[in-house]
Amino acid sequence: MNKRLTQLIKVVVGTTTAVLITNAVQAQEFKLRWGHYLPNSAFVQVEKDFAKKIEERTKGRVKIDITFAGGLGKGNEVALLAGRGAIDMASVAMGYYPDQLLFWKAYQIPFIFDDPVQAINIVHKSYKKFPIFKEESDKINVNYLFQQPLGSYYMTGPSPNCTTIKALKGKKIRSFGADLPKMHNAIGAVPVTVRPTEVYEALQRGTIDYSFLNAGNVESLRLYEPGKYSCGTAMTIAGHMIVIGKRTWAKLPKDIQDIFMDQAAKSQKEYLDWLVTGTKLSIANIKKAGGVFKEFPASELAKWKAATPDLLQGWAETMKKRGYGSQAAEVAAAWRAWTK
Repeated sequence: MNKRLTQLIKVVVGTTTAVLITNAVQAQEFKLRWGHYLPNSAFVQVEKDFAKKIEERTKGRVKIDITFAGGLGKGNEVALLAGRGAIDMASVAMGYYPDQLLFWKAYQIPFIFDDPVQAINIVHKSYKKFPIFKEESDKINVNYLFQQPLGSYYMTGPSPNCTTIKALKGKKIRSFGADLPKMHNAIGAVPVTVRPTEVYEALQRGTIDYSFLNAGNVESLRLYEPGKYSCGTAMTIAGHMIVIGKRTWAKLPKDIQDIFMDQAAKSQKEYLDWLVTGTKLSIANIKKAGGVFKEFPASELAKWKAATPDLLQGWAETMKKRGYGSQAAEVAAAWRAWTK
């Protein structure tokens, strides 16, 4: 009797263990790696929440691990790595890909957008209206999910003398991409390309006189330590986009793909809602830590814009030389109308 009972217990335990193992395998059906060029901070909380909500809504079938601060690739690498399948997802600053994202990078041209919400609305209107944006993401083998709205930019440095274009002449200002340097050159400033994660040290060493980033990044990178003063705001551009590699996408079942797209739309709205409160909170935290904000007067900004070439027109002319003249002209005309 005891022998039969022992055998029965073994069968029950074995069956239970098998079920648990099967459930565990099903629960971790897809483990995705997301490469991020920025450090982990509250500034990218919506993206962290996106990963968490995907896991919750798929009941654990999808687990997304985000590696920050370029741990899976630099800012100018992660998009291509996702396209090749080396990683699964990426946060992509379009201006870092001037040769691959010819149209997407235009969202990071200075002096086009009046505020971050307007920029994001135009991103989505353009994606629906102009096929070229999807075609570009298709070429690097990624699918677009949603967009980070980027708060307007400040010049952050150790000197408070950053409230006029005359004072900025000859100053070394953090820059990136193809168009921001033209904005800085227009007033006699010296553009210096520096990755976000390297700005703190660049300010410390005097490699740059002023950073050029939004309040959220100023807080997350603690730039108020080497640079007490933030003068602005000076411009608005769209932030990075969140993408998933097509190779990874093709492995996901249709029900999971639907969850991804639905959550992407929800996270986009959360990002826009967060933008106002998040920027205010960042400014408050910076001030609490000893940072000082100084207004860059509207009259000075008007002078800066007047001194800067029409960068949108310049982009359209460059696109014409590359064989995209009609498409670029249509995009530029639409943007001018939508921002008028």
